[in-house]
Order: sequence, then C-alpha cells, then structure tokens
Amino acid sequence: MSFKISAVSKMLLLSISFTMSLLLVRFIYSSTTDYSFYGWNTFLAAIPYMVSTQLLKLKKIHILTVIMLAVWLAFLPNAPYMITDMLHYEERLPVPFWYDILLVISAAWNGLILGLVSLMNVENFLSRHLKPVSVKLCVFMSLFLCGYGVFIGRFLRFNTWNVITDPRILAYSSAHHVLLPQHYSKLWVFTILFAVLLSVIYFTLKKLPLVPERENRSNHL
Repeated sequence: MSFKISAVSKMLLLSISFTMSLLLVRFIYSSTTDYSFYGWNTFLAAIPYMVSTQLLKLKKIHILTVIMLAVWLAFLPNAPYMITDMLHYEERLPVPFWYDILLVISAAWNGLILGLVSLMNVENFLSRHLKPVSVKLCVFMSLFLCGYGVFIGRFLRFNTWNVITDPRILAYSSAHHVLLPQHYSKLWVFTILFAVLLSVIYFTLKKLPLVPERENRSNHL
C-alpha cells in the first residue's frame, strides 16, 4: 500500500520544518528552551488540517462526518491562535533579535496557513452537499467562532480540552458572553476584528490562483 502526500501537505511540512529547525538551532546556541511552546502549539494547529484532509475522503454526511466536523471546529482556533504567540516576543540574548523575529513570524505563518487551508478543505467538502449560500454561512460562522476561540484561549486561558474537562464552566462563561455582551465589549470587538482579518486573508488566498489567468487576459486586451 503506497502512501502519497499532497503537494500542499509537502509545502506545509516544509514550512513547519523550517520553524522547528530555527527552534532547534536556538536551543543549541542559547542553551535555553525559550519558545519551546511552539512545538506543542504547532502540533495543535496541525490537527484541524489533518482532520480536514481525512474529511475530504468521505463521500456522505453521516455520524462520523459530524464528529469529524465537531473535532475540526473545536481545534480550529488553535491554528490562528499562534498569531497571538507573537506577544511573547522580546529580545533574549545571546540570540540576535532578528533571528527570533524570523522564528516568531514563521511560527505565526504556520498556524495561520494550517487553519485557513483546513477551512478550504472543509468548504470543499460542504460544497458537495450544501447550497452555496449555506456553505458561505458556514465559512463565516467558522471564522467568527475562530476569533471567539482565540480570545478565550489567549485572554481567558480556556483551551480545547475544556470542552471535555470543564464543559460546565466553558458553557457558563460563553452564555454570559452571549447574554450580556455589553459587559464584554473587549471580547466581542476582538472577535469581530480578528474574524474580519481572517476573512480578508482567507478570501485573498482563494483568489490568488486566478491572478495569472486574469493578468493574461488583461495583456491580450
């Protein structure tokens, strides 16, 4: 049985390998484990992508599909969450500041692209079974919930495991956020702005394959 890896997966693996190489060299050079959290956070960010690639192999919507979609959505915020890991950046000698900037930016890129490509896979799957309007609604809701998940993860310190370990606390907090939005203006402003940012990047990435075709058309006019 042959195992084939897609071209996209190869590029994502290359990108992650670059970041992990930077991290390993940093460990050796500085004799510290600063930024070691990037290893675990990158693993969590890769879960929605891995789930989405398996989802594409399913032909119909059934109980397994629903479970996979739920797992994907639960882990999705872990991917763009890595953008907020940039808050940990500071100059830490003896490592040059520019080296850590490369490390932090590359890690943030990994999280962002893993999450958005996984969303593309899910959108592709849903397009086989739902109307276009319903698919777009699912995409926007996913991005919105992703923004919410990033906020409660970064600032309220919830994580994906709380869905199982502390579901009552998570449900109670979320209910307060929804029913008393005026008390959580920072949360909702962040959620909306982060969702808008992800939406702009997501739909820009989707349009990029069309650029050469449109450029060729313009040149022939």
